[in-house]
Amino acid sequence: MNILRFILPFIFATQAFAQVSDFNSISFKKSDSIALVYKNEGLSNLPQLAFQLTSNLDTDVERFRAIYRWVCNNISNNYGLYLRNKRKRERFKTDRIRLKAWNDDFRKKLFSKLLKDQSTICTGYAYLVKELAQLANIECEIVQGYGRVSTTDIENLDLPNHSWNAVKLNNKWYLCDPTWASGIPHPKTNRFTFQYNDGFFLTEPTLFAVNHFPVEQKWWLLDNAIPSFENFLASPIIYGKAYTYLNGHILPQQLHQTIKPFDTVTFNYQVKPTVKIKDITLQLDNGFRTWKTKPQETTINNTLLIINQQFKTTGFYDVHVFINDDLISTYTVKVSP
Repeated sequence: MNILRFILPFIFATQAFAQVSDFNSISFKKSDSIALVYKNEGLSNLPQLAFQLTSNLDTDVERFRAIYRWVCNNISNNYGLYLRNKRKRERFKTDRIRLKAWNDDFRKKLFSKLLKDQSTICTGYAYLVKELAQLANIECEIVQGYGRVSTTDIENLDLPNHSWNAVKLNNKWYLCDPTWASGIPHPKTNRFTFQYNDGFFLTEPTLFAVNHFPVEQKWWLLDNAIPSFENFLASPIIYGKAYTYLNGHILPQQLHQTIKPFDTVTFNYQVKPTVKIKDITLQLDNGFRTWKTKPQETTINNTLLIINQQFKTTGFYDVHVFINDDLISTYTVKVSP
């Protein structure tokens, strides 16, 4: 009962947030098909591209969807370019003059590569979405901030490292991340694979906030308390597939948990209606072996998923939550006497 008293206010609060469910009555099939028709269009004439993508659509959300899908389907994420920029920014972070000079020079190279090769990093994705949206008379902004993925070195995350978009539709602001929606760059080979993830389109802000921290406070789009940067860094790891199944992440609020033997850890999510109890599994790793198991207790009440898992033995556990065969989130649990 104590858990429910904590969770229920969260659910009611999040219902007012801007998210894709605001447009449940609209089908995006036509928008997506138009984006596919113009797959081979280049970036030499952005006004023409914007017109081609939007002129036969009726609403701003459909027009924005066509633009967003086109960018996600046609612009590759250049991981090598990202690493080069990351190294330089870290090298010059204590020298404002050299850092500014690098940023100015890199910006020119970035947009040249975007136009020539249709390859870029997050800044290029966000820029292109904004430019095409504005050409279609849709208000759209670039949001600068910090992004966290499973490979992020949070100990050295002292400079903004990610960009995404906010778009105004029906007088309401929405969040989306075209970079993370477009596909997956392999960290070892730098090879990019297009793999569209619809969960990053007009995402519910409380879920977005788990691994996006905007520099400007107004782009949280949250009605409740805004997390501190320290809390952001301490948050659990959630993966791209989480955006396919979840509308919100509730508990645990931090990556690391410390408990006593026989204590229970509770995991809470607000899930989409397609998620079923039979889909939920845990993968546990205690440093000696890794095994998958069904949680000891799993319930879904409307769209609220509650998972309870007891830890009987002392030790350090990595806990991975799966829905179907997709990795959703990761936590650590230290069980000490």
